[in-house]
Amino acid sequence: MDGYQRRTELKKIKIRKAAFDLFTTYGVEKVSIVEIAKGANVSPVTIYNYFGSKDELLKNVIAEFMNESIEKYDEILEGNSPFPEKMEKIIFDGNETAKKLNLDFIQSNVNNPLILEFMDDFYQKKTLPLMIKMIEQGKKEGYVDQNISFDAILIYIQLFKEALAQPDFFAHTNQAVLLDLNRLFYYGLMGKPQTDVE
Repeated sequence: MDGYQRRTELKKIKIRKAAFDLFTTYGVEKVSIVEIAKGANVSPVTIYNYFGSKDELLKNVIAEFMNESIEKYDEILEGNSPFPEKMEKIIFDGNETAKKLNLDFIQSNVNNPLILEFMDDFYQKKTLPLMIKMIEQGKKEGYVDQNISFDAILIYIQLFKEALAQPDFFAHTNQAVLLDLNRLFYYGLMGKPQTDVE
């Protein structure tokens, strides 16, 4: 990578960071390209040259965020900790992330067809394989019920996914409920799993 490419990449990183901070604080609709440019210390023209539109920038920001999350969770699953500790780390990280995200930001993504299409593709290619890996590991270590079929688990995951995709879901859901849903997704109604396996 030559000097010009390095400077270009650094500018893109600054733009994505400024956009992410502003989007998650104020919501996508309330943030302009001019404000993002000011936050990244670049001109609005630079943003349009690199990303083409606000929607494309948003998609780029979400892609980066989701890829980083998937990599982090995959790293946790690859670690040597017992399965319950791995789940705690993933849930804690998910809760911390949910606390940082503005509900307007989440809602605007759910209502944006371009983002929905991207997220569905990401779910099929990256999220679902990670979930399957997690389930296999949990079953292997005896923490996920061996009697529950993969088909049933995938339907369970799909039900959560479909509920979150409902247009009015985030309009009637506060952050505390989102945090509870995160725990429910992993632990169900029984709360934390027992850490000792017979």
